[in-house]
Parts: sequence; C-alpha cells; structure tokens
Amino acid sequence: MSFYRDVTNKPWNTVGLPEGIEPRPAFNMPNEKVALIVFAICASVLFSLLVVSYFIRMSVGDWVPLATPSMLWVNTGMLALSSVCFHFAVLQSRRTGTVRFRSSAGLLSLAGGLLAVLFIAGQYAVSEQLLATGHGVRVNAANSFFYLLTGIHVVHLAGGLWVWARAQLRLALGNTAKDARLSLELCAWYWHFLLVIWAGLFYLLLST
Repeated sequence: MSFYRDVTNKPWNTVGLPEGIEPRPAFNMPNEKVALIVFAICASVLFSLLVVSYFIRMSVGDWVPLATPSMLWVNTGMLALSSVCFHFAVLQSRRTGTVRFRSSAGLLSLAGGLLAVLFIAGQYAVSEQLLATGHGVRVNAANSFFYLLTGIHVVHLAGGLWVWARAQLRLALGNTAKDARLSLELCAWYWHFLLVIWAGLFYLLLST
C-alpha cells in the first residue's frame, strides 16, 4: 500500500508547503526597490520614445539647431556632484551602521538634495536666458524639444526631491537605521538613474 500511495500521490493538490519546508521570498529585495526598478524602466521607455521622436522631427527640413547654453555644463556638474553625495552617503551609512540627521551620511544626503535643487534652478535660469534672447517654444521645433526634454527630466527630479525630503524627515525624527539606509539607497539609485538619463539628453542636445 505504501508503494501505491507514493505513486498516486498528487503534491500539487496539497494546500500549503510540505512538512519541514519554510516559505521563502522569491528574491530578497524590498518592495520599494522593486517599485523603483519598475518605475525606472517605464521612465526609460518614455525618454527613449522622446529621443526617437526627436530624430524623426530633426529630419524635417525646417529644423534649426539650437545653440546649447554653456550654463548646461555647470548644471551637469551639479547633478553629478549630487549623485556622488548620495553614493557616499550610502557608503557611510553602511560603514557606520547608524544614520542620523547630523551624521556624515545625513549631511551628505542633505548636500545631495541641495545640489539637485540648484540643478533645477540652473535649468530654469537657462530657460529664462533662451526666452530672453528670442528662443521661444514656438520659434522652432528644436526649441520645443529642448524645453520638452529638459522639462520632463526636471519633473522626474522634482519627484525624487519629494522622496528625498521624506528621507530627511525620517533622519530628523530618528527612525531606525534600516529604514533610513533604505531611504538613502532609494535616493542614490534614483539619482544615478537620472544622471545617466541627463547625460544622454545632454549629449543629444550637444551633438545635434
């Protein structure tokens, strides 16, 4: 009877896991990181479609290239420094094991966010400079794409600053080190992603 029971056994009809086996997650990653990865993929698709549209529109005969303002180099440097600050904030939080608002990790995170704010202010100043010199949105298709690409990137960065502000609040309230480190890692991942996106957009604007 034992042989017959083993042969006719249908484990897929069993509710729950067999005895002695504990449930384990499919992969060891917080839900917040999974959500960020999914969002980054969607954002990458959006920017890819915009770049494809840029090249298609550029092939039309009325396209007049826009001279890239030199201040964009300064803004790019600030965004790069912002990303570096978040990177070292994560490294410091892992090294010390504790994250506080006035710790080295907290101060690096604060500097990273403030540099991102300066980047947005710099992008706004570039737009004002172009408008003052007669390069409005409707003057040329190249102008329109410049404002579109830089504007959507700034919107994504502003969303990241909202998450950063919540992370700073967690640090100020003295939340657990695990939650604080997760917030810093999410910010660092997102800032690295936005830096890569901006580097691609900046190269596109420079080369065309």
